[in-house]
Amino acid sequence: MDAFWQAPDDDLVPKLRWLIALRILLTGLLLGSTILLKLAESSDPFSQPLISLYLLASAILIMTVVYTAVLPYIKQAVLFAYSQIGLDTVFVTFTIMVTGSFSSPFAILYLLVIISGSMLLFRQGSLVMASLCSIQYGILVNLEYYRLFIPYGMEGSSVATDYPWSFVLYKVLMIIVGCFAVAFLSSFLTEQNRKTRRQLAAMENHVKRVEKMATVGEMAAGLAHEIKNPLAALKGSIQLLREEADYDPIRDRLMQIIVREADRLSSLVSSFLLFARPPMGRAEKIDLRQAMMEIVELFEKDSSSWERVTVEKSVPSDLWIEMDPQHLRQVLWNLLVNAGEAIEGSGRIIVDVSHERNRRIQIRITDNGCGMQPDEIKSIFDPFFTTKPTGTGLGLSIVHRILETYDSFLDVESRPGMGSTFTLNLRLAESPAS
Repeated sequence: MDAFWQAPDDDLVPKLRWLIALRILLTGLLLGSTILLKLAESSDPFSQPLISLYLLASAILIMTVVYTAVLPYIKQAVLFAYSQIGLDTVFVTFTIMVTGSFSSPFAILYLLVIISGSMLLFRQGSLVMASLCSIQYGILVNLEYYRLFIPYGMEGSSVATDYPWSFVLYKVLMIIVGCFAVAFLSSFLTEQNRKTRRQLAAMENHVKRVEKMATVGEMAAGLAHEIKNPLAALKGSIQLLREEADYDPIRDRLMQIIVREADRLSSLVSSFLLFARPPMGRAEKIDLRQAMMEIVELFEKDSSSWERVTVEKSVPSDLWIEMDPQHLRQVLWNLLVNAGEAIEGSGRIIVDVSHERNRRIQIRITDNGCGMQPDEIKSIFDPFFTTKPTGTGLGLSIVHRILETYDSFLDVESRPGMGSTFTLNLRLAESPAS
């Protein structure tokens, strides 16, 4: 239930501010013009319909002031948005009731409420608001049709009872169908807009990382070579001294430490050199399903994840990419190991592959581990950045550099305590049969 109230978008609070401002504007335009029209028709400014409109406008303005006052202190922004927009459906229903009910032209305001629900709360919110609007309008028309109340100012005029029940039912159904049609259409457009914004943000972050890594890589490549050669000479000299000198336990132990640390430094320099100038490799067409199943199977049998991590796979067949098999294995293995290490105790990793538009493939690796803070997400692709007690912090940097050579990129989404999702975006290749 808690996940239901999670904010679906990071900019929900600014959108709520816009909703409050637009509510004031629409209230002034619609109710103000209606009041002026009623005053032109009736010389009595305190007739029952006008008093109802005065009360409605006052209630909306008072609630708007309350919304503005409490907004900075709201912690559950989604619940607050549902409350606001849900109350807007009640205001619209009351507006319809005091302006003719079945004959009121303001039923169209339901559509504005549903659109605002889709913009703030996406598909789920728009469907909830469409349901509320449909239920309220159906109840209102039924009450009028069965003469449980007569709309204000409609005495002697045409009301729902004056029409055949088939026409009343037809109009109610049209309003309901219109509400849900707008809900589906507006939520679809909103979801597409949100997806496009995420893709643009991911591409922007990718470009920034590429620029940063290119600068670091050029500078580091030469430095790595210069460090590697003296390390090899140092290690060789120590080994010769160890073989020729008389055996001494303390001296031998110190020489072992020197050789071990030289090996560690050499491995670190090799990894950094791989980051700075990743090898081009020999690209070939790979059956993605077969390759991924093999890699995941190896990971499941690895001692670090054996009987601790469950991997759920959803990989469609007949998807091909063009890549060096060793590079693909290195990329996927690194992401799976990171996902496994993020899980404390037992957990689950979901590997999901989908065919996207523009001939792209997305591979999503999702874990239910500890997740990451926003500042960690910004730095995880930086060389030597790591949150682990051991490790060089070059794994994701190398993965990122390898993917660059294949016109591909890596994106990440994460929330503390809720896990992370790494998304690989690869180019789709023609199958060998084609």
